[in-house]
Amino acid sequence: MITTTGTAHAETARMDFREIVRRLNASLGAAMVSALAGAKDPKASYRWQKEDGSVPSDAFQARILLAHRAWRMVSDVDGDQVARQWFLGANPWLDEMSPVEAIHQDRFKAVIDAAEAMASGGFNG
Repeated sequence: MITTTGTAHAETARMDFREIVRRLNASLGAAMVSALAGAKDPKASYRWQKEDGSVPSDAFQARILLAHRAWRMVSDVDGDQVARQWFLGANPWLDEMSPVEAIHQDRFKAVIDAAEAMASGGFNG
């Protein structure tokens, strides 16, 4: 199934935030999810996924929601292993920065553009 930008956004908007964190933790690991959100504690996202756990700041939540959208776009086309490598690796669409770093720096549009490029197999600059 190919997830477009709009579809990924709609799916993410309809999901419970804690479920999004659980899925990202399972796919990327808690340390990576915590880092992309901006948390200093690598285990913070474990607390965010619990029903009675703490709630991250709005900025952290925005980064996690964006990460989920990008994850869906890439993993639906190329699978979970490729999506994980995509999140970690230097990315030509992000000036050789990893998507994790770019999300942490709030480069949301660039990350979504990079995910679209990866999913479609195209590079426009």
